[in-house]
Amino acid sequence: MENLKKDIEKILFDHNEIVAASKRVAKQIEEDYKDKEKEPVLVCTLKGALPFMAELMKHIDIHVVTDFMDVSSYHGGTSSSGTIKIKKDVGMDIEGRDVIIVEDIVDTGRTLKALIETLKARNVASVTCASLVDKPEARIVEVQADYIGVESPNEFLVGFGLDYEEKYRNLPYIGVLKKEIYS
Repeated sequence: MENLKKDIEKILFDHNEIVAASKRVAKQIEEDYKDKEKEPVLVCTLKGALPFMAELMKHIDIHVVTDFMDVSSYHGGTSSSGTIKIKKDVGMDIEGRDVIIVEDIVDTGRTLKALIETLKARNVASVTCASLVDKPEARIVEVQADYIGVESPNEFLVGFGLDYEEKYRNLPYIGVLKKEIYS
């Protein structure tokens, strides 16, 4: 990863910190859902949350089912456009189910808020969110993840699923992208 590391200003969360955060979130989910009759549906938001989803579900010791949505509000830029686009919807019937949205990052909150509203309109039993990264300084709308891996300053992050123009998702850590890369 030395080739890509030259584009990173600093590493904020190394791989071990991400794994530890994923384990902590998994235990919180396990505790909250252990007495429920139906196993929760983990809905991974593609593409960014895929590494977090893979890490998270390895550590949940209750039955869960998984599905995926491809939701975008960035459209190739460095900040949320505010326009939410669902490119791929869940494939299963989620009516009456407990849904946990698995997100890579909650920054402006626009995407998460729209996703929660969309899922609630489908008569789910409950909808919560597990986010690897929370960036509260960037929040524009009132929304909060229920399970948070790490909290980040308001920097442009890449790695462990987070991207810039579809690149850097494969980094095993989360770092701040050098400004000259995207300016």
